[in-house]
Amino acid sequence: MRLLDKSSSDFLYQQVVEFIDKQQAQGALRPGDKLPSLRKLSQQFEISVPTVKQAYIELEKQGRVCARPQSGYYLQAQMARTLLPRPNNWAGSMPVEVCCRSLIEQVYEAVHIPDTVALGISNPVNAHPPDKALARLMRSVLSKVSEKAVSYGPVNGDPKLRMQLAFRYQEQGVAIDHSDILITNGAQEALSIALQCVAEKGDVIAVESPCYFGLIELIESLGMKALEVYTCTEDGVCLTELEKTIDQYPVKACLFSTAINNPLGSMMTDEQRKALVNLLEQRNIPLIEDDVYGDLYFEGKRPKPAQLYSDKGLVITCSSFSKTAAPGYRIGWLVSGKYEEQAKRIKRAQSCSTPMLQQWTLTEYLLSGEYDRHLNVLRKKLIFNSERMRALIAEHFPSEVCISKPKGGSVLWIRCRSHVNTSNFFHESISLGVSFAPGEVFSPSGKYKNYMRISYGVQWCDRIEDAIKSLGKLVAEYPAPN
Repeated sequence: MRLLDKSSSDFLYQQVVEFIDKQQAQGALRPGDKLPSLRKLSQQFEISVPTVKQAYIELEKQGRVCARPQSGYYLQAQMARTLLPRPNNWAGSMPVEVCCRSLIEQVYEAVHIPDTVALGISNPVNAHPPDKALARLMRSVLSKVSEKAVSYGPVNGDPKLRMQLAFRYQEQGVAIDHSDILITNGAQEALSIALQCVAEKGDVIAVESPCYFGLIELIESLGMKALEVYTCTEDGVCLTELEKTIDQYPVKACLFSTAINNPLGSMMTDEQRKALVNLLEQRNIPLIEDDVYGDLYFEGKRPKPAQLYSDKGLVITCSSFSKTAAPGYRIGWLVSGKYEEQAKRIKRAQSCSTPMLQQWTLTEYLLSGEYDRHLNVLRKKLIFNSERMRALIAEHFPSEVCISKPKGGSVLWIRCRSHVNTSNFFHESISLGVSFAPGEVFSPSGKYKNYMRISYGVQWCDRIEDAIKSLGKLVAEYPAPN
């Protein structure tokens, strides 16, 4: 048997977990089978028994194995009921203004309530914070730049950071120059600039359904209207439904997260993404690509940016380091396609520039290779947390509840029975010390009242399990209709 790679950045117990994963994928281990004993595996891998036990405990937390007294560990079937696509139940929408702004504000406010388990915010970095590495690099940068750290920077951002980002796009096959990239104050500013480049007040913007509530509120704040397009829990936005939508309504632009939708965790294949771009560019409809989760894929290779498939320059890609490295730094960017000059003018009028100290620090983080090493560990932690959270929800929520199985990101999308309105017990949940995001904030027309979004981008502790128990009790005790 191949020994573990003790020089790898991955923890040894994680490599043991990966070994069990492969055994299960190859059919060598099936639900009900007994796992190798702690001593046997420790001898085969030449590692300590506690390391093997740590791996088995991790698998047990994920609900994938169970320990039987005086017997050992056994592989068990996944308990979670996976949320499947429901295209036949899709009810089409019309362009609308946001109808749940007050609730969106409450969701944001709940994140900062002291002593509350904040499961209502998507903050993947919290699962594996790189704060010490970034603090060290920032001190190093400060020692070199002195007074420049408090000066204004170029409107389009630090050239070295833009160069590093351009290299990363080039590695994925996207032929862009660093001059094509505009650094912004987080992805939200990038998305705001993108929308202003392609649409005006009163215009219709097609969005995924469900869709991240921050995008819905941004569209509303610009005086535009949102139009929902059915989005599959596995494959992302449905192209057939999209084509019907743009035939029926005057869609000015599309704003989609094709690589890891929030809150579904769905992901289009590269082929589907190419077909999407071709469909829209045939109609001369711009695509704004919200790509903040693209680096947090769980399997295979990173999904290709939609930019790769654009022939007319109608794709604007927006992203940031907020979901992968430093949410507090507020460093984002956009690749503006044919709208480069317009984007720069809007950026100059809107915020003039982006803080340089954070840009320089992140440039060093990229150059050192630490960012990619951090991403590798972060993805593994999120995969573990996802399975662990799904198992907890399956254990403590009613059996009728269905749970998404995300392909990346840091959130789960949960469907309760149809009579349950998750907004109705939002404040009671806060009083119990746990916050979540009610489903209706992910729809401009107020759909998904019986859904909720829960984040697994957390530092795991006993309070997480207590929080899930509390939420499960609220769902279970929700009064049924007479």
